[in-house]
Amino acid sequence: MEELLIFLGISFNLNLPLLTAWLGDRLLGDPLWLPHPIVAFGKSISFLEHRMNHGSHLRLKGMLVTLFLVVGVYLFTLFLLRFSALYSSGLLLSLQILLIFYCLAGTTLIREVRMVFRAVDSSLEEGRTQVARIVGRDTSRLSAQEVRTAALETLAENLSDGVVAPLFWYLLLGVPGMLAYKMVNTLDSMIGYRNERYRRFGCFAARLDDVANYIPARLTAFLMVLVAGRLSLLAFVARYGKQHASPNSGYPEAALAGILNCRFGGPHDYFGEEVWKPYIGITPRMLTTEDMRLAIHINRRTEVLMILLVFFFSTLFYWIH
Repeated sequence: MEELLIFLGISFNLNLPLLTAWLGDRLLGDPLWLPHPIVAFGKSISFLEHRMNHGSHLRLKGMLVTLFLVVGVYLFTLFLLRFSALYSSGLLLSLQILLIFYCLAGTTLIREVRMVFRAVDSSLEEGRTQVARIVGRDTSRLSAQEVRTAALETLAENLSDGVVAPLFWYLLLGVPGMLAYKMVNTLDSMIGYRNERYRRFGCFAARLDDVANYIPARLTAFLMVLVAGRLSLLAFVARYGKQHASPNSGYPEAALAGILNCRFGGPHDYFGEEVWKPYIGITPRMLTTEDMRLAIHINRRTEVLMILLVFFFSTLFYWIH
């Protein structure tokens, strides 16, 4: 009993920055008035892409830009944290909390998905406009069902990209690893497309994102079916998860499709080009507000479970060493 109390005490102190940042995300989401480093990431990517993505050797240029930005973010964050530790433990703690807070993106997406369902229930045009805020595809011709589907697909993907994966890399590489992962994810979202402009320049960024999300995506799907109490869905996830064009996104989508007994996928428009995504699931039924509420419930419970796992394993690693 005494050892358990000591273990819990160490866990609380060790994970205080993460706990505080996570509670901040649950309460605040991403406040619009607060400058966000992802905006700076995006500007850096855009600046280098416009200057490097032309001429010959585009694959090599894209690889060098990607490595420069990812390694640069990791080293800069590491330096910033060590520099702040020299001056004040309070400054270090505050900086850790702020950076972790920036890396977690669970609450904002949940709010956006709720707004999509409310908007599409009001009018189809409002739903299309609202869902365009959270997806990269052309939404101008989506049906009401496709608007709701797009929102829930994005919710499932974001649970991996915006919550589980950052926490996974935090557990492995600390706050610098968390920020480096967010740079990888931002690079993929900006230049990781298979169109004429980015096919060669962004291919390394896309592959790096695939590697960075390989374990987190599958872990997300497992945790989703676990919190749903539906471990029997693991075979469903294994079958449909690998059918997605992405080697990773299909797994959390398949988990949610299985939990909701619905179907995701189908044709999408990206930059004027139709991209056909294989269907995930077998029941092409209409999605409802109740489905959205259940999806958010699963999302939240998965997030809590992942936080608890990070607490446990980070404390266990500390205890062992």
